Amino acid sequence: MPTQDPNCIRNILTSVRTIALVGASEKTHRPSHEVMVFMQAHGYRVIPVNPRLAGQQLLGEAVYADITALPEPVDMVELFLAPERTDAVIDQAIELKVPIIWMQIGVINEEGAARAEAAGVTVVMDLCPKQEIPRQGIPPIGSGE
Repeated sequence: MPTQDPNCIRNILTSVRTIALVGASEKTHRPSHEVMVFMQAHGYRVIPVNPRLAGQQLLGEAVYADITALPEPVDMVELFLAPERTDAVIDQAIELKVPIIWMQIGVINEEGAARAEAAGVTVVMDLCPKQEIPRQGIPPIGSGE
């Protein structure tokens, strides 16, 4: 069962440093863009993933077509995708042994979450880190607090 436990959420957000944001958008009004800006401002490295933008730059980071193309491991995969488009990414994350999959608000895939958890992946579903960071009182990475 995907975690909603505040202590687990806090542990994730204080230990994760590198995030692959799947469904990243160059459109500033899109929630994925807003979350990427917020997470970068809080000290996280956010690598955008979007096949339409692959090879371009977004907010200072190279954009990749999918998580299998990432040049380095990530601590978490964050999904801004329609639920019916998440299975392939969940399976790639399992194969790559990404420790955490975070599905954004409204991105619900119970079967995919169960598959990931059975493979030892921690899954967060139907929450937003941009909301959870202030709710948990988590300071920016490197702020010394």
